[in-house]
Amino acid sequence: TGALIRASVQLGTLQAADPDPEHVRGLDHYAKCIGLAFQVVDDILDIEGDPESLGKTKGKDMANNKPTYPSLLGLEGSHRMAKRLQQEALDSLCPLDAKADPLRWLAGYIVDRSR
Repeated sequence: TGALIRASVQLGTLQAADPDPEHVRGLDHYAKCIGLAFQVVDDILDIEGDPESLGKTKGKDMANNKPTYPSLLGLEGSHRMAKRLQQEALDSLCPLDAKADPLRWLAGYIVDRSR
């Protein structure tokens, strides 16, 4: 999922006629952070999420001995990491104007989602 998010952002930068290298770097960093945050939150939801809204059984990763962020950092540490990645992603958009607002919204949605 992280690679797909990054590819989507990179494709968006390719549409610019003459992209500013600083903007390209910022967008790439944003995509890396948001992709990783998505995975961290996905791992958290595997423990804390509502199975009905998730559409999958809770605890599948743990039952399959799959390494997850909560198994490495604990739930609290994983929540902190997701928020830190969100802030880092938002910071990387600082040089961009309001055209990046949908990306700012997406960063919040990814970290605050419940499914």
